[in-house]
Amino acid sequence: MSDTTIQVTLVQQHDYRFDIHFGGDVPVLTGDEPAPLGAGLGPSPVQLLSAAVGNCLSDSLLFALRKFKQAPEPIRCTVTAEVGRNAESRMRVLSMKAVLTLGVPAASLEHLERVLGQFEAFCTVTQSVGQGIPITVEVLDSTGARLK
Repeated sequence: MSDTTIQVTLVQQHDYRFDIHFGGDVPVLTGDEPAPLGAGLGPSPVQLLSAAVGNCLSDSLLFALRKFKQAPEPIRCTVTAEVGRNAESRMRVLSMKAVLTLGVPAASLEHLERVLGQFEAFCTVTQSVGQGIPITVEVLDSTGARLK
């Protein structure tokens, strides 16, 4: 049974370019395949998937830190998706890597070990996508020190 239903509507504009309607007051987003299929006038489906994973991880980390009244801002996240051919020679997202960077040094944050040990488990999108695509997650602080 579902707690929430999310609906997004895509309307073709030209070739592989679609307007993506999220409903409510959310602005319409244009998605497009890169050349040679499309014109690259918007993010590709793989870019949108990568953005969803990175956005969800960033939100989850921020939420977990704010529960302890910590201020890690600004958080930055870079997601790299490896796209290649699977065993059937079909193009697939083979793996993803997310690197989250906190806006402050680790020493300025309390309860960081606890947060780093659990924030991923609460990320709806990453946990769902990760069932089919391997996703690795790293967390750095503002000095570049690797925390996870």
